[in-house]
Amino acid sequence: MNETDPFKAYDEHEGQDDGKDREKDENQEAWQDPEAPEGHGPHTPHANTPTGPGGPGEPTDGGSPGPAQNPGRPPRIPLPRASVEDTGQPLPPLEEPPKPPPLVLEHPVLKSLLGAWALAACSAEETAAVEDHLGVCGACADEALRLREAVGLLHPPESLDLDPGLRTRVLEGCLDRRPPRIPVPEWAAPYDAETARLDALLRDMGDAEWHAPVRLRWFEADTATSRRTTVAGVIAHLLTVDGLVALALGLDDPLGEVTAQTPTPAARTEAYWRGSHFPPTRSVRAPWREQSHDLVRTVSFTGGGAGKLSVPYGDFDLPLHDAMLDRAFECWVHAEDIAEAVDYPYEPPSPRHLNRMIDLAARMLPTAVAMRRQHGLASPLHGRHLVTAGEPGRTLRLEIEGLGGGEWLIPLDSPAAVGSAEHEVAHVALDGVEFCQLAAGHVSPEEAAAGQVGDREAIRDVLFAAASLSRM
Repeated sequence: MNETDPFKAYDEHEGQDDGKDREKDENQEAWQDPEAPEGHGPHTPHANTPTGPGGPGEPTDGGSPGPAQNPGRPPRIPLPRASVEDTGQPLPPLEEPPKPPPLVLEHPVLKSLLGAWALAACSAEETAAVEDHLGVCGACADEALRLREAVGLLHPPESLDLDPGLRTRVLEGCLDRRPPRIPVPEWAAPYDAETARLDALLRDMGDAEWHAPVRLRWFEADTATSRRTTVAGVIAHLLTVDGLVALALGLDDPLGEVTAQTPTPAARTEAYWRGSHFPPTRSVRAPWREQSHDLVRTVSFTGGGAGKLSVPYGDFDLPLHDAMLDRAFECWVHAEDIAEAVDYPYEPPSPRHLNRMIDLAARMLPTAVAMRRQHGLASPLHGRHLVTAGEPGRTLRLEIEGLGGGEWLIPLDSPAAVGSAEHEVAHVALDGVEFCQLAAGHVSPEEAAAGQVGDREAIRDVLFAAASLSRM
């Protein structure tokens, strides 16, 4: 605003009146009869037409114009129309498009369409014609059935997850073409494969999923026990327990300056959790994966002779080749715990690696039965004497079904005894994955056995001894 443009008061009705005038002018032009004499159109005001403040035809009292005042002029605001549903009258019928007439095809044409029909590549009319023909022609019906089965073979349903044995097969193919200068020992291959599979699962997880709740489960004194943690807490648990193998090989301890009360896996894990200023996050993945690489690399450089090196677990010791199998087994079990927490499918190990894990658990069963008997948890010998070391004694046949399975003869009277088919007193059949779940403490002994024959006490002792192999 300046001096040459003085301020003018704004009337909010000024623009509206101009619009009304323009609208009235347009309506007058639209309704003007071109054949009527000038000045005698339907909207031409007469001398006796009342004139209001708004112009001709407007009410003098400020009200709305009625039909008597403007009989030939439509209302400026249309009246609302009533819905058909409110009138009570029936709705008009829907007009459906006429159906096309069915195709009439000869038998040779219909027979030539069977392949396209099996692939679902026919049009709707052709599909209807072929299916009508299949109801009356037995030869074409048989051919259509064979084609449909063949189509099913062309597209087998496959999981989006990679086959657990794919990595092993690819490595074997590569190593056959170019043998490595420093090969990975065969007893370390399951640990190498399972850590790689778990790392592939962790790589695609978001930040929130690392804090998903996970419950670690195991059996202690024939009682199911559990410990609540997170996905990151599980990886921290694997890091600290793998550290037992690292210490045996002369590598750095992942606990660092944190001191555990006892060198057991549970005590080391609790010490690591307590020593963290904050709950473990996805940052724990890097040191765990680096340590697993160091373990595989170190055992490869030491050669196969290092497999007999002793690895202390606090309450017991394991040879290095068995300790690596034990770590592979626990890596798989806890990977399934993590996959269940984030609702992701996870397959068992390859059959060859699964067989090695089952074999380790079967070899540990005689010692577990003897330890339970010493603590009064297993059935007594009922007057029978312990057999001499290396001699056959009472035996339970453990049959593991499925991929990676086999048969193991478990001596019952002494860890030093030899299993013998002639002294078999019981037979237990289990699925391979179910037996591993039992040894991991995820399945109770009462629910594990698929088939049992023979001495009930011997069967119970072995099943509970398998559950006692589990630990945190």
